[in-house]
Amino acid sequence: MDLEPYKAFAKEKLGFEFNDINLLVTALTHRSYINEHKKSATEHNERLEFLGDAVLELVSSDFLFRNYDEPEGIMTSWRAALVRTESIGDAGKELGYEPLVRLSKGEHQHGSDRALDIILADCFEAVIGAIYLDQGYDEAKKFIEKHILVKIDQILEEGSWRDPKSYFQELAQKYDSLTPTYHLLKEEGPDHDKTFTVGVYVGNSLKGQGTGHSKQEAETSAAKEGIKFYKKREK
Repeated sequence: MDLEPYKAFAKEKLGFEFNDINLLVTALTHRSYINEHKKSATEHNERLEFLGDAVLELVSSDFLFRNYDEPEGIMTSWRAALVRTESIGDAGKELGYEPLVRLSKGEHQHGSDRALDIILADCFEAVIGAIYLDQGYDEAKKFIEKHILVKIDQILEEGSWRDPKSYFQELAQKYDSLTPTYHLLKEEGPDHDKTFTVGVYVGNSLKGQGTGHSKQEAETSAAKEGIKFYKKREK
């Protein structure tokens, strides 16, 4: 296989050259690709993902412990917001390694956006594992600081570390002295791949609308939009 795109990515986006570029290739190889190319590829990224997840959690925990004097429960919630699938998936998109991710044709053609987000997030953790093995802890830490820990100010400002539905209820009761209600607005798609649209109301006023592949996911998405409404009101 052509390793040059991986070498170029490491040099341009990561700022160093891998001693073993195959570690980066493996980090960006999904299980489905191995199933489809059994003769030419033998290793997917799940072991590196396991390692990278542990390094990410350690670096994030150390950062929060050293920089914030908060109870364990608060820091646990902050860490969860930093390392959740959406955060690290977005970091992966910003890095731009999606074209280098090796997937089966089926995943490329029929995978949902949500499935792709999860794959990109898993790859991000695997890349951390690859950097840790190839360059050591300090380089892995720099990578995490640059692409993940910088998001902490935004997370704290938006309150996105809180459970969205609980936080939205707090805001609704604070500003309008009412408890929000959720209503299903639309249901689309076949049984195996439905999309739900839910609106969250405070009294008779629609404060947010969200979609998801379950009603719970759609309600959470609607609550996030509702939080934005009240945050604008606070400014």
